[in-house]
Amino acid sequence: MTNATTLFSPLRLAHGPIMRNRLMLAPLTNGQSNADGTASEAERNWLVMRARGGFGLTTTCATHVERTGQAFEGQLGIYSDHHLDGLARIASEIRSHGSLSSVQLHHGGRKASPIVGGVPRSASADEETGARAMTRDEIEVLIENFILAALRADAAGFDGVEVHGAHSYVITQFLSPGLNHRRDCYGGSLENRSRLLFDILGGIRNRCRPDFQLGVRLSPERYGLRLPEMIEVYQQVVHQGMVDYIDLSLWNVKKPPDDPAYRGRSVMSYFTSLDRKGVRLGVAGKIMTPDDAREVISEGSDFAILGRAAILHHDFPQRASSDDQFTPLQLPVSLEHLGAEGLTAPFIKYLRDFRGFLSED
Repeated sequence: MTNATTLFSPLRLAHGPIMRNRLMLAPLTNGQSNADGTASEAERNWLVMRARGGFGLTTTCATHVERTGQAFEGQLGIYSDHHLDGLARIASEIRSHGSLSSVQLHHGGRKASPIVGGVPRSASADEETGARAMTRDEIEVLIENFILAALRADAAGFDGVEVHGAHSYVITQFLSPGLNHRRDCYGGSLENRSRLLFDILGGIRNRCRPDFQLGVRLSPERYGLRLPEMIEVYQQVVHQGMVDYIDLSLWNVKKPPDDPAYRGRSVMSYFTSLDRKGVRLGVAGKIMTPDDAREVISEGSDFAILGRAAILHHDFPQRASSDDQFTPLQLPVSLEHLGAEGLTAPFIKYLRDFRGFLSED
């Protein structure tokens, strides 16, 4: 395939507008929002710069659907109508630059801040974090709050939402047999442990407008997850046909499985080889160059999801379009460069946790 037919051909989704190319901005934690969860000027600028830089889909950071689900300082919120004005401005400006827009819906679960919401709540009690098990009523409220958050994103003018079912947050805490020890209909079997995920996805699909786009981020392993179970969850998501795309968070798209029984091929290949029935697949994990993005598409994904490369170059898509051998800056980079790319002090502070990112460190 040529560069034009891999990275820069449009991508039709099952619902809503067409994605103009095969490059998506990863939902990146950045700490740039206001203390009450409203969008700051810095948050707006960070996202709009990426839309203007050519990304086909511009996704917000993890955006908490309950006040008590906040996991990060300066996290964007969508649990109240109070957040709508700032979100609406972001959605409008992203659209004005030709990019699709999505809010990533998130709840920290056991990783929620006790300073904000008191004792965290999870699938089960957790000694490490001090979390307690959610009651059945609290689970029902959680599902409803994910749905209400999606309705707010719709009202604000976003093209869709992505449900954060990955990493070590609340949906993963239910999916993981290592973290979920419940004995009711939300625990035990994989069907029960995945019930929260499918209740949320089904509720959003049923109650948002017909052309509203819906994605889901999944982790295939780690956090107590088992690769064969996550392959089964992935297949169920595809079979039910509720989502437009699956965002597979791999950390490294070339990574072999942790499970020795599945070694000999990459984790990604276990998913790209499956029939998707029109559900699109995006992959994330150390995609740093146009060649990296072309490679994951040639290996069966529908689009590439960029994190660090998008931090380094807000206009990565435009640069890759005009020069298919474009070489991004190598890490570490200067504070001045990150400032020019729309990162403010809270985002840069967060990046200091990733060794080797900043030349000053």
